[in-house]
Amino acid sequence: MKSILNSPYAFWLLLALPSIPMTMGLISSGDAESLLHPTGEFAARFMIIAMIISPFRLMFPKNRFWRWMMRRRRYLGVAAFAYAFAHTLLYIVDMGSLANVLGEALLLGIWTGWLAMFIFIPLAITSNDFSVKRMGRNWKRLQQTIYIAAIGTLLHWMFVHNNIGPALVHFVPLAGLELYRIWKLRSSRTDAITVAAD
Repeated sequence: MKSILNSPYAFWLLLALPSIPMTMGLISSGDAESLLHPTGEFAARFMIIAMIISPFRLMFPKNRFWRWMMRRRRYLGVAAFAYAFAHTLLYIVDMGSLANVLGEALLLGIWTGWLAMFIFIPLAITSNDFSVKRMGRNWKRLQQTIYIAAIGTLLHWMFVHNNIGPALVHFVPLAGLELYRIWKLRSSRTDAITVAAD
């Protein structure tokens, strides 16, 4: 059982489970529009889960679950990209033509979604050990652009659906945890400086 839980293939299967009914629904109905919201939601959810791991690791440094999740954070990021990519493809299909896509590209709720998508691409491509070693410190700097993608995703969700409630339910906890992470890191640096000065 332990080997199954630690298997990356089992984790990938877990991340892919939401896509199974979506794919079956698309095959049976051919209705791309009905899948726009669920694919977008799962992209946002997996992104948020990947982002909250670090704050929870700081909050519970000895907790085994969050250490286990930390080792799988990149998988969650790639899954977020995969659902965002599916969301984008379905949007293009639903719009019917490039002219229609370009026609609303400058709307706040649309260009923020495109911004998030374009940020996801390099993050997903570099989510591997080779890129981490090759890029060095630049890898972490690139990964930090996820915060811009998160803001873009939030604005996209709020303005496309004209309803801030569901978006805030997902993003307010993330914002709270990120504020905690910033406070914790700054407190640790201040303590380190104080100790060094003594």
